[in-house]
This record gives sequence, structure tokens and C-alpha cells, in this order.
Amino acid sequence: MASPSEHDLKSLDAARADTSFFGHPRGLATLFFTEMWERFSYYGMRAILIFYLTASIAKGGLGFADSKAGAVYGLYTAMVYLSCLGGGWVADRITGARRAVLIGGILIACGEFCLVVPSEVAFYGGLVLLMAGTGMLKGNVSVIVGQLYAPGDSRRDSGFSIFYMGINIGALISPLICGYVGEWISWRLGFAVAGIGMLLGLIQFLATSRHLGSAGLHPASTGDPEEDRKSKKNAILTVGGGLAVLAILAGLGAAGVVQVNANMLSDALGWCLIGISALVFAWLIFFGHWTAVERKRSAAILVLFVSSALFWAAFEQAGSSLSLFAERGTDCRIFGLPFPASWFQSVQPIFVISLAPVFGWLWLAMRHREPSSPAKFSLGLTFGGLAFAILVPAAYLVVSGQKVAPWWLIATYFLQTLGELCLSPVGLSAMTKLAPARVGGFIMGMWFLSTSIGNWMAGKAASLYSSMPLPTLFGSVAAFSLGAAVVLALLIRPTVRLMQGVK
Repeated sequence: MASPSEHDLKSLDAARADTSFFGHPRGLATLFFTEMWERFSYYGMRAILIFYLTASIAKGGLGFADSKAGAVYGLYTAMVYLSCLGGGWVADRITGARRAVLIGGILIACGEFCLVVPSEVAFYGGLVLLMAGTGMLKGNVSVIVGQLYAPGDSRRDSGFSIFYMGINIGALISPLICGYVGEWISWRLGFAVAGIGMLLGLIQFLATSRHLGSAGLHPASTGDPEEDRKSKKNAILTVGGGLAVLAILAGLGAAGVVQVNANMLSDALGWCLIGISALVFAWLIFFGHWTAVERKRSAAILVLFVSSALFWAAFEQAGSSLSLFAERGTDCRIFGLPFPASWFQSVQPIFVISLAPVFGWLWLAMRHREPSSPAKFSLGLTFGGLAFAILVPAAYLVVSGQKVAPWWLIATYFLQTLGELCLSPVGLSAMTKLAPARVGGFIMGMWFLSTSIGNWMAGKAASLYSSMPLPTLFGSVAAFSLGAAVVLALLIRPTVRLMQGVK
């Protein structure tokens, strides 16, 4: 684990000075397309996952009940983001962010192709590979984006908004392609298409990574070579031990020595997520060798973390309970022409691609009048709550036996997108500025842990789809989100003070 050389610093300065990608460093394009294809893979698979889980065996699915399907869905999507915490830690201590992205992409492609195999064992093995691969790639590619901008560079928030468009281009086209192939041809062929997308992303990343300079090339350094070597050695031993424990547990489960099921694992994961969050923030705020400024900024991160988790708990139902609502309660026709229910998953990305440049311009145009990050988060929660509030009347119609027009869901996705653009790219940017430099990758992983908690809660909500009246389910989500928005609005000024000058 070596400190950056003078050559590395010069190459990073040159990469930062470049303005050839819409006024931003050319390396942003490399990361833009890497993330685009990774999100193509993720959202293409996710678009058909809940349908594949609940489809009958005769129709090529797994035939799970809604409660089990919701638990599996929530467990998978939560673990995808939880693994970002480990991926950031591995990058900080062993591989560096750039190698972590490469390793992650390879694991993701392998995972998607495992899902093609007609075996439930291969299916669960594929999910594990997808979790690990996304954990290595997702947080670390955002860390590299942050490193492309020098401290104080006013282009940073705008750059993250452009980067966020790459995410949503992948999320836009993947449900259209993978959803069509999966629902109307073959579920497993749909997963194969998602795997091919990740392979394209890997090829692009390797071919253009020279534009990144030295961004993400090295693990984090303490400045002491001997201490760095010890840290790397301990990290490798920890990773090896963790993998050995997981292999033993998997073997015991496969042999029937340990009895596990999806609902049990999902409940255990929830307590695990809460416990990890509490321990990490206790370390950042009360323990550890941090300065007073770093402790206060960590407290600000905690406020944003909780707000983010509550937002994603509503938002991430797009792939679970809202997908079931699209399949069972929505008339999936436009101008009399039918379309796959999974195509609704492309509505949000369309809105994001249309509105992200507007938001990026808006934050730059407002300059000194720009709302603070906590204020933007409060707006995000407000829009997220309103998105479910307008679905309550539609839910009453569905309960009465009717199918509602597609516009109900489209309106919901529009409001969710407004909330997403107020919160998600802003949160990514805030983490790169608030996090202590020596644990930047780890804190970015913590940020995705908030998404993990949100996904877990979204999966729990989806598991109630058949057992709770829809108006009650949607109304509860709306009330919870709007209540959280009010609480955060009251905490805006204290949180800004904790940020210690970070804008």
C-alpha cells in the first residue's frame, strides 16, 4: 500500500484539469458508461426478479408465495447495498477503488450467467455473486468520481448529476430489453441479456481508464509505509477468514445441518443492518481517533443516513410492491396495445434523464441561494410521501375489482423522481466532502448501507402485499415519509452547523 508518487499526482492533476466532457474531466465519461452498463445489468435483472419469483413453475418461474418472494427480493436488494460497505473497506486497504471496480464487474457478469442455469442452487449462488460484485463496484466507482474533482471545485455537484444520468440511462433501457425478453420469451434469457450488458461495461472501462489519471489507483494511505503494509496484511487475513466462515455456513445449510429460510434470513438481516449502523456511527462520533471537526461531520452524515434510509424504503418499492401493483392492478395497455408490466421500471429513468440536467443547472444557478443538503433531503422525503399518497385512491379501485389506468403509476414515479433528484446525487456528493479522507471508500460504503436498509424495509412492505389492504399499505408509507420530512425540516439548521462549513 504505497503513497501516490509525484507522477501519480501529476496525472491526477491533468485528469482534473481536463474539460472535454461537457466541461468536466474526460474520465467522468469512463465512469459514466461503466456505471451505465452496471446499472443496465442490475435494473434489467431487478425488473423481472419479483415476477420470476412469483411466476408458477409451469411458466418458468420459481412459484414463490408473495411473502417469500418479498423476503427474497428485500434480502437480495438490501445485501447488494450492504456489501458496498465491505467493498469500500477492501478498496481502502487492499485493492484501491479502480481494481475493486474491475473485480466487481467480473463477479456481476458471472452472477448474471449463473441465473441462466435452470437450478435453484445456481439461482441463489448467482445472487451471492451479484451481491459481492455490486458491493465491490458500486460505491467505489462513485469514490473515483469524487477524486476527479479537486477540493472546492464548483463542478462537483454538477458532475455527480451528470454521472447520475449514466445510472438512469442504464436503468431506462434495461427493463425495456430484459423485461421484454424475460416476460415474453424466457426469464433466464432475460438474465443472460443483463450479463452481456455488464461485459460491455467491463470492456469499456478497460479501454478508457487511462483518462482517469491516478484517480482510484491506490488504496488509502496513512503516510507510514510500515503501517500501511500491516493494515493490508490484516485486511487480507480478515477477508480470507470471512470467506471461509461463509463457505462453512453455506455448506452446513446445503447439507441440512442448519435450517434456514428466506423470512428468517430477512429478519436477521434487519437486526444486522441496524447493529452495523449503530456500531459504525458510535465509532465515528464517540470513539476512534478523529478530530472534533470529523466527529461533527460524522454526526451530520448520521442525519443524512437516516433520512436516506427512510426515503429508499418508499422509493425501492418500485421493483416490488409497485411492480406487483402494475402486474395485478394496472391495465398494461397504451392505445390498446399491451406491454410487459416490467416496462414501468423504465418510467423513472425517463424522468431522471429529462430532469437531471435541469436540477444540475438549477443548483449551479442558485449558487449562494442554493438549499443546503439537509433541506434538499427534506424535499426528497416530501415528494416520496406524496408519491404514495396519490396511489391511495387507485388502491381503493383495485380492491373493488377494477384495473386502473397506467397514469396512476406514472404520476407516482414522477413524484418519486423529483424526490430522488433532490436526495440521491446530492447525497453522493455530500459523502465525498464530509467523509474523513482516510476512510473515504468506507464512508461511501456506509452511504449505500442506508440504501440497503431502505431496500430491506421495501422488501418487508412487499411481503405484506397480499395480507394487508392496499389502501392501508400505501397510506402508511405516505404518512411515514411525510412525517420524516417534517422532522428533518426541523433539523436543517443544526445539521448544517454539524457540517462545519461543507456546502
